[in-house]
Amino acid sequence: MSFDLLSTGRLAGLFFITAVAELLGCYLPLLWITGKGSAWLLLPAALSLVAFVWLLTLHPAASGRVYASYGAVYIATALAWLVVVDGVKPIWSDYLGVGLALLGAACIALGHRQA
Repeated sequence: MSFDLLSTGRLAGLFFITAVAELLGCYLPLLWITGKGSAWLLLPAALSLVAFVWLLTLHPAASGRVYASYGAVYIATALAWLVVVDGVKPIWSDYLGVGLALLGAACIALGHRQA
C-alpha cells in the first residue's frame, strides 16, 4: 500500500478551503438576517458560495467516498469556526464528535485502498 503524504495534505487543504467557502457563504447572510450586518453582505456571500461550488469541482471524484471524507473536514472546520468567529469554547463532546468524524473519514478514505 502506498501512502502519498503530499497529495493527502493537498486534498486536506482543498477540503479545508472548500469548507471555509461554504461556511462563509452561509454565515454572511445570517449576519444580515439577524440585523448584525447590511444587505451588502449578500454579495460576498454569493461569491463565496460560487467559489464553494467551483472548489467542489476540483475534488478528485464526485463520489460518496470523497464527499463523506469532505464532510468530516467540514465538521472540524465548523468547530474551529465556532471558536475563532463565534468565540464559543467547545466542550468535550464537540471534540469527541470531531474526532469520531475524522476517524470515520480516515476509515472511508484509506479503507478502500488495496495492498
